[in-house]
Amino acid sequence: MDPLLLGVLVAIVTVAVLFSGISVANGLLIVAAFFILIFDGVRSLELMPEILFGKLDNFALLSIPMFIIMGASIASTRAGADLYEALDRWLTRVPGGLVISNLGACALFAAMSGSSPATCAAIGKMGIPEMRKRGFPDGVAAGSIAAGGTLGILIPPSVTMIVYGIATETSIGRLFLAGVVPGILLVGLFMAWSLFDTWRHGDAKTLIPTRFTMRQKLEILPRVVPFLAIILGVLIAMYGGYATPSETAAVGALLCLGVAIIIYRLWNAKALWVVLRDSTRESVMILFIIAAAGVFSYMLSSLFITQSIAQWIGTLDVNPWLLMLCINIFLLIAGFFLPPVAVILMAAPILLPIVVSAGFDPYWFAVILTINMEIGLISPPVGLNLYVINGIAPDIPLKTILKGSLPYVLCMVVAIVILCVFPWLATGLPEAVLGPAV
Repeated sequence: MDPLLLGVLVAIVTVAVLFSGISVANGLLIVAAFFILIFDGVRSLELMPEILFGKLDNFALLSIPMFIIMGASIASTRAGADLYEALDRWLTRVPGGLVISNLGACALFAAMSGSSPATCAAIGKMGIPEMRKRGFPDGVAAGSIAAGGTLGILIPPSVTMIVYGIATETSIGRLFLAGVVPGILLVGLFMAWSLFDTWRHGDAKTLIPTRFTMRQKLEILPRVVPFLAIILGVLIAMYGGYATPSETAAVGALLCLGVAIIIYRLWNAKALWVVLRDSTRESVMILFIIAAAGVFSYMLSSLFITQSIAQWIGTLDVNPWLLMLCINIFLLIAGFFLPPVAVILMAAPILLPIVVSAGFDPYWFAVILTINMEIGLISPPVGLNLYVINGIAPDIPLKTILKGSLPYVLCMVVAIVILCVFPWLATGLPEAVLGPAV
């Protein structure tokens, strides 16, 4: 059977299996085993356990549970509320300052946790009720937090960037640096929209900001210092040459647990157990998907599907930017239905050779891919962040949350366009710090 036709058949079967409601990892294993059995025979199935466990034999994977522990330990405290309150006191007189405070708190929390749902939950529990109390529409309150939470997978440390680095064998440290400036750009676009939207609807007519004295503004600052110290400590450990990304993740996890225990008095053994239990559960889920995706990738390669697709696209006489537009549309649609980790593990190994052969930088592409995944996090039918926000504020309909997040989707599209016009926004910092990529 022609490998390209076989690839189409694999894609149809995979989509059908994943839409059946089965978990992503089990679905990938079932599809891989089925096609290996049909086209390679029973003996090829003997390789599946070796590939499954071999995919996990990677030191870089240790960073995933460590960064997840960072997010879980901070999310279990009042850290999100403190970040939110500090920014609110300083930005209270700015039009739309409360929305901007939430977005800024999301950005800082994302820099510590690397998790989108954790960022949504931590900031949303405090920010949504406060915005509603001060007169902001439900859509603005919920939509801004849902969008701000997506920053967790772009601003380093990012679990999805780690997964991309492992799947494509690219430098995780360089990927983290590539996400810094685009992350700041996206925060700036979100805040700019919030300012414009507040001005358009007349902030002063309906929203009465709370007044804070200078003493109240200054007394909240020490609560922010530990978070800045954690971010600084992780950056120094990684880019100062003191530790690998995996070792740096361990440092970050230790610092976050220390802050949770010492500053927020998380002494209760039961509370610590919940942090470790939830972190283990999420880590195992991600690692299982990585292992299953390794088997799935082996199936695609052994049936010459990956090679045939790359060769076919290479023979097409199309403009590289038209090719990139098609790739973006594919990623956008995939992100609507699948979690970011699954999309990256299935698509990145296939797309990266095509992207590089078209003359695009692999680290720049990682940022473009991640922003596409961010859009998927606040878009139905999956839209994980939408459901997290709905869980925090169940009286706000999903339709209202979605409507409030749509302007931020447009901001992400604008960010992708800006990065296409100015790719050095993603590649400049890694090259300045680590030198040109080899």
